[in-house]
Amino acid sequence: MDVYATDEEQVEAIKKWWKENWRSIFGGVALGLGLVFGWRAWVAHTTGIGEQASVYFEQMANLMQTGQTELASQQAERLRSEFSATPYAVFAALAQAKMHLGKGDAGAAKASLEWALNTTDQEGMRHVIRLRLGRVLLQAGDVSAATGILPATVPSAFAGEYAELEGDIAVAKGEPAIARAAYARALQGGAGNKALIQMKLDDLPAELAPPSAGS
Repeated sequence: MDVYATDEEQVEAIKKWWKENWRSIFGGVALGLGLVFGWRAWVAHTTGIGEQASVYFEQMANLMQTGQTELASQQAERLRSEFSATPYAVFAALAQAKMHLGKGDAGAAKASLEWALNTTDQEGMRHVIRLRLGRVLLQAGDVSAATGILPATVPSAFAGEYAELEGDIAVAKGEPAIARAAYARALQGGAGNKALIQMKLDDLPAELAPPSAGS
């Protein structure tokens, strides 16, 4: 048996249902269209931001290559302040740290690297920044802070680089035996500049010979 006995009752039921639900229907359609067009607008907006940041970063790189470091640093600041949501801001901070080091300002380089470390959410990039920050801290003579940069768990892709940093820290602490072991691990772990690491290893003082039995 039909719920509505006659055509008239069905029509009246449809009219009543429409009267009660038309707002939610149109609202749902509008919301759906809004999400679609809003997503497209957001993609277009973020794409435009990324392209603009790319242009500014290229300009900064050209300024660095031509030795206009002051203007390049200003461009880096612009990227960091206006385009912090893009990877170019982090790259700009790394470049800025390099420029600061070129001027002998390890403190400013440290600040730029710390900003980059706190800004990026890319794990691989965080390790790259940590390694650079550790070297800057060592250069500034802050051995304790450099030691604190070392992570508890080292990814295999960065094992060699972290081992080299451990070796440099050990040298700064006057611990040649620990440095020797760290540099050996760096060579085995696929660190980038093996020739430099081998030089560091060769420059370490010889290990003390054990005392003779008659001494």
